[in-house]
Amino acid sequence: MTRIQALSGRARGSVPFAPEGWRFIIPTAILAVVSWLLCWTLTAAVLLLLLLFMLNFFRDPDRDTPAGNDLFICPADGKVIRAEMMEAGHQRVDIFMNVFNVHVNRAPMRGRITHMQYVPGKFVNASFDHASEENERNRFEVACDNGDRIAFTQISGLVARRIVAYVEVGDQVEAGQRIGMIRFGSRVNCEIPADYDLQVSVGDHVTAGRTVIARKQPHATDNAADNEERDHA
Repeated sequence: MTRIQALSGRARGSVPFAPEGWRFIIPTAILAVVSWLLCWTLTAAVLLLLLLFMLNFFRDPDRDTPAGNDLFICPADGKVIRAEMMEAGHQRVDIFMNVFNVHVNRAPMRGRITHMQYVPGKFVNASFDHASEENERNRFEVACDNGDRIAFTQISGLVARRIVAYVEVGDQVEAGQRIGMIRFGSRVNCEIPADYDLQVSVGDHVTAGRTVIARKQPHATDNAADNEERDHA
């Protein structure tokens, strides 16, 4: 098993933390214990609070993902700060993650990763819309098994300094599969086909791998099936 496969497909029942967290958690825990043994009470207390923060930030709970090829599943925990139709002909849903949210991101739909583009950039507050164009970011494009094409972008935030991807171009992913994470505060922007009905609104709190962001319109699904039948005729 490759490192990418191990990261994106962590087995149920294993330690529920993102692998990137251990390099922060273990040293902090050791320093906290040493400080306590040396009776550096204030230092130990500060390190303990920092350790608790890191344990919370790097948590990676298992999620039961709703089944269905017509569902666009939420890729990130957080709050919806944008949900609208764009002039480019697709819908956009932006999700802001604060430092207390789970920061492991998940694939919205089953399909193949066709393109990934990492862009270095600034680290302005991710809740600002211009962060989508200025900040460090990593954009994924997916050719879904139902024939649709979607995209979503990991965007760093004010505190975030590193975007980590667990998948590569050409990988087949399942809906709800772990595909990467952003360290310490960020956002994820979703590009959804126009023939999907949005199931969320601005202000909604959503959960990665669990919340349905959008659902393909029934007539669009029927038309796709008819087209496939004609192709095989």
